[in-house]
Amino acid sequence: MPAYRRFRDVRRFGPVTVGTYHDGRGRTRHTTACSAPGCGFSADYVDRPAAELAARTHRCNP
Repeated sequence: MPAYRRFRDVRRFGPVTVGTYHDGRGRTRHTTACSAPGCGFSADYVDRPAAELAARTHRCNP
């Protein structure tokens, strides 16, 4: 069964979206995901600045 995540504080940096959520243990996590076709980039981070840095510096592979 997939995890249900309710995202808050969602921002877009080009094709990459950064969102904040609470994991199953009540900890705050930040995730990044690229919405470009054919790009499978997504990652979870402990702090928001790391997630935003990853979103700003992400380059999709053609």
